[in-house]
Amino acid sequence: MGYKKMKAIIFDLDGVICSTDHYHYLAWKSLADDLNIPFDEKDNERLRGVSRMESLDIILEKSKENYSLKEKEQFADRKNKLYQQYLLKMSTKDLSKEVKETLEQLRKKGLKLAIGSSSKNTMLILKQLGLDTFFDAISDGNSIQYSKPHPEVFMKAADLLNIPYKECLVVEDAISGCFAAKSASMNVAALSSAYHCTFADYHLNCFKELLDIKY
Repeated sequence: MGYKKMKAIIFDLDGVICSTDHYHYLAWKSLADDLNIPFDEKDNERLRGVSRMESLDIILEKSKENYSLKEKEQFADRKNKLYQQYLLKMSTKDLSKEVKETLEQLRKKGLKLAIGSSSKNTMLILKQLGLDTFFDAISDGNSIQYSKPHPEVFMKAADLLNIPYKECLVVEDAISGCFAAKSASMNVAALSSAYHCTFADYHLNCFKELLDIKY
């Protein structure tokens, strides 16, 4: 199971370090309602681990209108502004004690810790959580060309850490993220919605089980 030696852990952000799914849903729901497009929490599940523009395309599948690229970009920008308004309500209280203590224990083990998230709001979220200076490297939607399941975001994080891909463990809650990590020959610890991922190296019932893995 996995490789014998791991020197770094790369965390997805949404759904792993914290939960912003509900804020994403509220923002997309508001936009969909304005466009008279049916959208519910089941539809929202399809957007997990997907980039903003790709998420918008999924939502627009139910639309009878054909929108130009410029209009789509305006819709995506409107959604993001709504989402950021919700994010500003976040605080250090949104970082669970379990996650905080686990991160601190992993750091004490001498592991390099990084974020690998497709979100372009990564720094805002980390700042609200009080983690903006905690991680050794941050790879996010502002520095990549391809979103998951492409492995670029994780590869960039490993490159910033100067750690070989095979010595990195990725923590993911989405199948697309697990696939991205394995595509880069990285180890994968799957939790939450990705728990039953058949090709994951580790299956976590909770975040603190990261401490049970032999690094």
